[in-house]
Amino acid sequence: MIAIEIARGVTIGEDELVENFIRSSGPGGQNVNKVATAVQLRFDAANAPGLPERVRERTIKLAGQRATKDGVIVIEAGRYRTQEQNRADARARLIALVAKAAEPPPPPRKKTKPSKGAVERRLKIKAGRSTVKKLRGRVTGD
Repeated sequence: MIAIEIARGVTIGEDELVENFIRSSGPGGQNVNKVATAVQLRFDAANAPGLPERVRERTIKLAGQRATKDGVIVIEAGRYRTQEQNRADARARLIALVAKAAEPPPPPRKKTKPSKGAVERRLKIKAGRSTVKKLRGRVTGD
């Protein structure tokens, strides 16, 4: 069994990928109507043994509409005119998706307060604007 290693502890086995070749749309002339060059790659992420639980959930979430209710990710690649290029494109897109899901979560945000000087400057500018607006009011006659 050949395994594609995406990150440390995250692998996809070749036997977990199911490829179906379908007719492609787009340019190609009469060749489009005769040859099945587009590839439909299916990967059962929900039952993949090489994916840790956190990566599995994030992969399905990041896949969005490409994931079925059963957790199968379907990637269609028909960008190129040959089966091999489309197969490589579909696999590259799947690897990129799983690699993004395998990234560690960002560090938690640290709450910060504005400095005392920044607060004073803001309040001073606010008071100045308030004064300008008050001076725009009606003029009282003496």
